[in-house]
Amino acid sequence: MIFAIEEINKSDVLLPNVSIGYRIYDNCGSTLSSMRAVMALMNGDEGTTGKSCSGQSAVHAIIGESESSSTIVLSRTTGPFKIPVISHSATCECLSNRKEYPSFFRAIASDLYQSRVLVQLVKHFGWTWVGAVNSDSHYGNNGMAIFLTAAQEEGVCVEYTEKFRREEPEKLMKVVEVIRKSTARVIVAFMAHVEMNNLLEQLSLHNITGRQFIGVEAWITADSLVTPTSFTVLGGSLGFAVQKTNISGLEEFLTKDFWQGEFKCKEGHNNSMTGTAPCKENHNLTELKYYDHDVTRLRYSGNIYKAIYAVAYSLHSMLKCSQSQGCDRTVKVTPWQAVESLKQVNFTIKNGEQVWFDSTGAVVALYEVVNWQRGSDGSVHFKPVGYYDASLPPGKKFVLKTEAIIWPGGNTELPVSVCSESCRPGTRKVLQKGKPVCCYDCIPCAEGEISNTTDSNGCKKCPEEYWSNQNRDACVLKNVEFLSFTEVMSKTLVFFTVFGVVLTLIVATLFLINKDTPIVRANNSELSFLLLFSLTLCFLCSLTFIGRPSEWSCMLRHTAFGITFVLCISCILGKTIVVLMAFRATLPGRNLMKWFGPAQQRISVLLFTLIQIVICILWLTINPPFPFKNVSHYKEKIILECALGSSIGFWAVLGYIGLLAVLCFVLAFLGRKLPNNFNEAKLITFSMLIFCAVWITFIPVYVSTPGKFTVAVEIFAILASSYGILFCIFAPKCFIIVLKPELNTKKHMMGKT
Repeated sequence: MIFAIEEINKSDVLLPNVSIGYRIYDNCGSTLSSMRAVMALMNGDEGTTGKSCSGQSAVHAIIGESESSSTIVLSRTTGPFKIPVISHSATCECLSNRKEYPSFFRAIASDLYQSRVLVQLVKHFGWTWVGAVNSDSHYGNNGMAIFLTAAQEEGVCVEYTEKFRREEPEKLMKVVEVIRKSTARVIVAFMAHVEMNNLLEQLSLHNITGRQFIGVEAWITADSLVTPTSFTVLGGSLGFAVQKTNISGLEEFLTKDFWQGEFKCKEGHNNSMTGTAPCKENHNLTELKYYDHDVTRLRYSGNIYKAIYAVAYSLHSMLKCSQSQGCDRTVKVTPWQAVESLKQVNFTIKNGEQVWFDSTGAVVALYEVVNWQRGSDGSVHFKPVGYYDASLPPGKKFVLKTEAIIWPGGNTELPVSVCSESCRPGTRKVLQKGKPVCCYDCIPCAEGEISNTTDSNGCKKCPEEYWSNQNRDACVLKNVEFLSFTEVMSKTLVFFTVFGVVLTLIVATLFLINKDTPIVRANNSELSFLLLFSLTLCFLCSLTFIGRPSEWSCMLRHTAFGITFVLCISCILGKTIVVLMAFRATLPGRNLMKWFGPAQQRISVLLFTLIQIVICILWLTINPPFPFKNVSHYKEKIILECALGSSIGFWAVLGYIGLLAVLCFVLAFLGRKLPNNFNEAKLITFSMLIFCAVWITFIPVYVSTPGKFTVAVEIFAILASSYGILFCIFAPKCFIIVLKPELNTKKHMMGKT
């Protein structure tokens, strides 16, 4: 303070013909002493002890106090008189209220910035589970309140919040016990250095070490905390400190003052009135071996320097000073004018730092991040490892050199302080009941859901055609399922299809070779060959059901199946009618065969088949089958199937086949006892019985069987019914043709012996 005032008084530019005076009071840490000093300053006579308070104040500004609580009392006292108070270290955000403290200024930033950047520091290192201890004062309570609000916004959880006063040892012991039992490894200590010293003593006494302390400017660089045992508790601490002083000339000034003070001497001649001797050229420096103060370690001195210069520049403006004409000393300066003038000051001090007051009366927030480290000689150093500068653009305000930090216990590995370990991708967080949001369990995502980030609050569903992978951290395309030719089941079905075609062709060849024999000519050989042709088509139509469904294959498979089977049943129906007509025609007076000769048989087969063709054409025209991705039946895969389009069309086709089959069965059943050694009606009855049984069983199985097995069931029904007709109708005839040719005579066929 004295250095700044003397520097200003010597200046020819700032207040050229005006000298600044000062009075310095030591309040000894007592608010009462501060009040006594302020009253003396305002009354112009510090020795006044009577009741009179009539003196006009000659004070234009008060520099102080150091602590926020004392500054609040000071500002409230001077507030009615509008005397500006400029503090160098009072940081309580409560002092930013211009309605309550309209004449308060400070050469340090408000705790609003420090508290918020404390949260940024904690979050930067991934510490989401911290403890909080603060002084039970304006400074501690306001700073901690801002920190807690910011921590909640940023997702940082506070396990406990404790506070105590310096004169409350029982509360201090409670705080120590809470810290000892806590699981949080990081402690944010928003305290004045006195309270921090009290806490440090108890933590050292109870051997509570290994905690990562996060400090504030009030104590993080306090030399009073550096003791032989303190480093075991505070080693590795991180915190924000006021930047070091770097003012040219200050070191020489303080060195001179220090020299004269320590050796009780004064430069120049002997002063008989004060009794001080002149300083020698060579003093015994061993007397100073325990002196460890250094000008380069001073931090708050720069704030005092800026406060003095702010007052000087405000006076310079009010007195309308100029370098050529000096200042107008006739101008009467009032306190409220000084307040308004301080709001407008904007200057740059010798080290290049720009100084101005914002709307709350504070300067720009500028902090140095320091780390408690032990030097090679065992001494404790407050090593700078970063900075915070609110004047810089976003992204550059807060810078940390993480690699330069030494953590508690001398470790170089970052300590961990979380309530719950991070949830890996593929899981989601579920809060633990009755605990903060940072305490949670990691639950795997459900099937079909994923989380691809760490600590995900929820899982998101995969798109319709995607499914979660095994780790539940990515969506992958669902497997598309259809009955392909490469599958074992498909190969088996193809084998039986080809085998059925080959058998049918063998039977047809056998019948062609023996076309003139009685057993082949019986019951219309033309219908037999047409039946064998339709059976070949029935076997082959099953192949249309295998393979990837497409628009054409979906339309072909159902229509081909419907038409070929109607052709087959029509042929059997024609043969059944021929049998019945043949035996009815043998009765006297009846000639029924002329009404159902070969031409009528061909027409009946054509007519029955044509009806099915019309049904299929209507189905394909109105609402045809189409390929469809079924994602509802199975969650983890897509069934590629042929949707029916019109269910009515499908069941009409199937129903028409069933109607012909039932009609054929009934007629064959009626002719089963007709006399003949080879009554084909019996064979048709068995074949239709198998056919109906297969397709009646098919319906519930088809409806209930999922995916590609639905297609397999339909193919099985086609093959089973085709094999049933082939074996029941043609196997006995082939047996006679190949193995019992002696029975292949007209005489035997007529049942004559």
